[in-house]
Amino acid sequence: MKKRLLGGIAVMALIVLILANCVGCGGKPVIYLYPEETTEVTVQVELNGVFTATYPEYDDGWTMTAEPDGTLTDAAGRQYYCLFWEGLMPSAEMGFEQGFCVAGEDTSVFLEQTLKEIGLTDKEANEFIIYWLPQMENNAYNLISFQTDAYEEAAKLNVTPEPDSVLRVFMTWKPVLTKVEIAPQTFEPFEREGFTVVEWGAMKK
Repeated sequence: MKKRLLGGIAVMALIVLILANCVGCGGKPVIYLYPEETTEVTVQVELNGVFTATYPEYDDGWTMTAEPDGTLTDAAGRQYYCLFWEGLMPSAEMGFEQGFCVAGEDTSVFLEQTLKEIGLTDKEANEFIIYWLPQMENNAYNLISFQTDAYEEAAKLNVTPEPDSVLRVFMTWKPVLTKVEIAPQTFEPFEREGFTVVEWGAMKK
């Protein structure tokens, strides 16, 4: 019992230390799997940081039987619609070189339009907006940037068998009191072809 308690204290101390030395840690990524036929799929996240929560439980990855409609079934027969993880990424350099400054009251419309442009379906975008909108809509403005290379470096995604199409949407944002001038981002069209993997998440800085 003492060893278990000390181990728990050590983990908590590590998390506190990471939080004390990073700005804007965390996130709420979820992963959807859409194979063309019923397929056993293994997913691993190489996180440059510390997981704080996963569901289902992450045990060196997830192995699921995935259906074309996105339904996932584990070895015990339990079904899920996505894989969830949350973590601390203290070394991730996710800035605001490009992006958008959006009035809080306009956040829902902005997210609906932008997430569709990036390539999320209405259902996927709905899940994203439901989670993040309550934290954003009452701010004067939100400074927003969608990450690419920096996020890939912080949380590499490995999927077996290899998917044909992968879309990873990760938004960094922070509330600001006045409108900020920022170079706008543009997005390449995303085509869902073959076995498609989609992930979305975000981080408040």
